[in-house]
Amino acid sequence: VVVSPAIKSEVYVMGMLFCLGIFLSFYVLTFLMACVENKRGHHKREGLAHPADMSPAETASLLGKGLVNPSPYEYGSVADNGSTFSSEVITDSIASADVNYGYMERSLGSVGCSRQDSLSSVEEDDYDTLADIDSDKNIVRTKKYLCVSDLARKDKRILSKKYQIYFWNISTIAVFYALPVIQLVITYQTVVNVTGNQDICYYNFLCAHPLGALSSFNNILSNLGYVMLGLLFLLIVLQRDITHNRALVRNDLAALECGIPKHFGLFYAMGTALMMEGLLSACYHVCPNYTNFQFDTSFMYMIAGLCMLKLYQKRHPDINASAYTAYACLAAVIFFSVLGVVFGKGNTVFWIVFSVIHILFTMLLSTQLYYMGRWRFDSGVFRRTLQIIYTDCITHCSGPMYIDRMVLLVMGNIVNWSLAAYGLIEKPSDFASYLLAIAICNLLLYFAFYIIMKLRSGERIKCLALVCILFTAVVWGFALFFFFQGLSTWQKTPAESREHNRECILLSFFDDHDIWHFLSSIAMFGSFLVLLTMDDDVDYVPRDKIYVF
Repeated sequence: VVVSPAIKSEVYVMGMLFCLGIFLSFYVLTFLMACVENKRGHHKREGLAHPADMSPAETASLLGKGLVNPSPYEYGSVADNGSTFSSEVITDSIASADVNYGYMERSLGSVGCSRQDSLSSVEEDDYDTLADIDSDKNIVRTKKYLCVSDLARKDKRILSKKYQIYFWNISTIAVFYALPVIQLVITYQTVVNVTGNQDICYYNFLCAHPLGALSSFNNILSNLGYVMLGLLFLLIVLQRDITHNRALVRNDLAALECGIPKHFGLFYAMGTALMMEGLLSACYHVCPNYTNFQFDTSFMYMIAGLCMLKLYQKRHPDINASAYTAYACLAAVIFFSVLGVVFGKGNTVFWIVFSVIHILFTMLLSTQLYYMGRWRFDSGVFRRTLQIIYTDCITHCSGPMYIDRMVLLVMGNIVNWSLAAYGLIEKPSDFASYLLAIAICNLLLYFAFYIIMKLRSGERIKCLALVCILFTAVVWGFALFFFFQGLSTWQKTPAESREHNRECILLSFFDDHDIWHFLSSIAMFGSFLVLLTMDDDVDYVPRDKIYVF
């Protein structure tokens, strides 16, 4: 028996100050950037109020033409796509605005001319002249080339309420999920302290510093970043929400008719999910073991799902999934996660069933995405499928109508079928991580497709978004390195798990997994900022000039 002295109270204090200092620095940095942005906005407003005092270069940089460069790929010249950009709206908003919109008048004039030119260059046979083309979504959504104005036709207030449900639902889920979790882990910790049986919880015993009744306080403290950065993200989103609402109140044309439609409900849900990930991860680390693993992973699935939904919502605001459908699918994912951990270890039948469901769901989702939700699943679905295959592939030998969507979905099916085959062959013991890897791979694939299509469409990535992307990628790389160190594992016996234990590596207080908590919380926060800022470059571009992909 070897007795070694416990760490001193100064080490605890230094660990807590270090943890607080790291994440408070993000608050300070955000505050400074907000001040700089506010100052720049003030100068812009002064310049718009007194355009005669500005140089031509400054005027051009502030006004923005409201147009993007012609698309470098197959879209070519842009015809009218049913934009709501009407002269009545322009006249009303200019008349009711409190500031001088002379700059917008000029850009809108150029927009009107370009639209007339594009219409005059199109023959009557090239577009549908039905009277209900503005109301029949089957006609709008099945056009070969879509712009955001085609998929942003619903009333803004209705859509905002629809997406706010995401936030209220996840808040409700969080309360009902967290309360029993907290009660359970307190019971676990009490049992450990009363019985003295240290085989109940799988700690890194070489770096587990107790505080009060808690056996491993450092593993709990390191989750503070998720909560603090989640709250900071909510504050950033709230500031953008308030600014956008003020622009709508004063009938700002850029807010009404330009840019990606601003709906913040999913962003609020993402920030809440990040905070809950921190809380539940802390609960899991009170006593990590086989029976409470889902506390640590449930909101990871939710974060991945919400990020993918937000990415899709940017260009498809009218046809994104409802909160009830999305959370029902995420509940099914968590259900399979539990089944996989309990029954999946070496169980061939389970892996066959899961792989079949995975592939069928991938094909179903691919069809819905390809046809923008206009594909009916009923008794005649197989007959229509065979008819399309016969007509397009055999009779006319024509390629796919929506080439870009087809490329994405083919790549997505290849990735998912490969993951399903890997699971069926290898039967990985850590099913929860395997399921999370599927979600992350699909998210990264869609994000890469989004960025590539954005650049191909003539859009650009602004400096702030580019810095966020590069910073986040680097932090994720370091975070994953520390994640795979594997200091303990409940998949083995307690004695085997102890063989993986290691000493503290930071301030004699934090181990590798604590550093994973620090870095992953920062990386998630950076990922959220990427989604928030990546389309800032089109804020002054009319929606009938922004492509859907």
